[in-house]
Amino acid sequence: METKKILLVDDDKDLLRGMSLSLKASGYQVVLAQDAIAAVSTARQEQPDLVVLDLGLPGGDGFLVMERLSAFTKMIPVIIVSAKQSGPNRERALEVKSLEAGAQAFFQKPVDRTEFMSAVRKALKEPQVTM
Repeated sequence: METKKILLVDDDKDLLRGMSLSLKASGYQVVLAQDAIAAVSTARQEQPDLVVLDLGLPGGDGFLVMERLSAFTKMIPVIIVSAKQSGPNRERALEVKSLEAGAQAFFQKPVDRTEFMSAVRKALKEPQVTM
């Protein structure tokens, strides 16, 4: 079974470190980006299986990143992790799915690790782990 690659995009270094450790401990390969421009560039170069994306980024917001990703590559599932109010942002993030660039899940920070990892497995179409 091939190792799935996940692109984590957030300008919060502590959050990146924590999520990266959790994902690596679960067997995923992780690549990082800290702004919108690096996110698009890294996605082009690395061709990740999943993007975990913050909405509030330097260089452009997460919605711009989703649009750019859909313009040049296959449909990459996206999970939004944001400190922004979930109401309208959540609706917009999930609605974009009709444009083939939308989010599979939306989490407001701080993120519950168990729920997050479940959403990762679901987005990657992997079996759910039961405890």
